[in-house]
Amino acid sequence: MTAARSPPIDLNADVGEGAGPDADLMRLISSASIACGGHAGDDATMNAAVALARSHGVAIGAHPGHADREHFGRRELSITPGAAAVLVVDQVSRLAAIAGEAPRHVKLHGGLYHQVARERTLAEAVAAALADRWPAMILFAPAGSLLVGAALARGLTVAEEAFVDRRYAADGTLVSRSQPRAIITDPHEAADRAVRLVREGIVEAIDGTLLAIRADTLCIHGDGPNPVAIAAAVRLALAAAGIAVQMLCAPGIDTSHRNKSPSR
Repeated sequence: MTAARSPPIDLNADVGEGAGPDADLMRLISSASIACGGHAGDDATMNAAVALARSHGVAIGAHPGHADREHFGRRELSITPGAAAVLVVDQVSRLAAIAGEAPRHVKLHGGLYHQVARERTLAEAVAAALADRWPAMILFAPAGSLLVGAALARGLTVAEEAFVDRRYAADGTLVSRSQPRAIITDPHEAADRAVRLVREGIVEAIDGTLLAIRADTLCIHGDGPNPVAIAAAVRLALAAAGIAVQMLCAPGIDTSHRNKSPSR
């Protein structure tokens, strides 16, 4: 009897951040989240990233973050729900104007990503703004987060995201970059995690706890120590496991596993 084939998975990376390997990463990913002038990027870098994505058949996405370039948008800054919604809409609109079309997806960056995923009022404000302006856009959100539920309640298509180059704490959050071993630099370890996430929906936390995570898209940080090597290893491992890498299309991704509330 032939073993059941695993469903395809989207593989995304953050690009246009001045990290360097965008051209090499585009050969290996299916979705690109392009910095759009907040934590990084300008019109020139957005133009370049859009052109690269199109030349490689990669989905174009917006990657808005706090306008805190000194800290690369990684700090969690105090922000009201209304201001968060405006920040996201303004940055996505900037990329859309350069691309000449609405991005296929949006994925928040750094401190903003974690705040909106965790704080209900921020999640609801951002989800409402996106649903009002771009109802067909896919929202990449941390698997099991409050943002997933808020976006689904607004009718948005959500791609729940997991990370192959970051370690998780036992509570399902990412280990802070300030902590030892927070970042995974070994391509083989990242590749093994990717395959297990897709096949089993499981990732091992830093303390050995096994966490259940249902991911539609896997992230590799484009500004990491060796993102190209990690992406290449992940692609090889997924292919060897019979798992195809494929971009997501709203509303065609499988949401049958979800209900209206996050379920980590």
